[in-house]
Amino acid sequence: MKLDRIRQVAVQARNLDEAVSFYRDTLGCRFVAKFDPPGLAFLDFSGVRILLERSGPKATLYFGVDDLDSAYAELAAKGVSFTHPPHMIHRDDQGLFGPAGEEEWMAFFEDPSGNTLALATRKPGRAKSG
Repeated sequence: MKLDRIRQVAVQARNLDEAVSFYRDTLGCRFVAKFDPPGLAFLDFSGVRILLERSGPKATLYFGVDDLDSAYAELAAKGVSFTHPPHMIHRDDQGLFGPAGEEEWMAFFEDPSGNTLALATRKPGRAKSG
């Protein structure tokens, strides 16, 4: 057996219509279906389903982006309020998550149900000062 990808992530949605609108219209994912009752909606992010569920768990989702600053500016222009602007999270000097020396950068925000969301990218590292 080999587990090689995430197929679906469950996320709490206090209000399904509001959550669907946010994920579809603000974040740009593809709406799949809504079943209410029992209070479920499915969306798709490039092959990974997001299950919005009234009784679902709180979640933290990290979205990979190529250009963090552009994605941040685009979502801010759509009214997304960020809890933390783009900043470096980690400098990968050992190359554990990719090429050695690259930096992991993220910006954090919340969906309408209070789930933590983040934009994430890797950037070439800056030379260490000495």
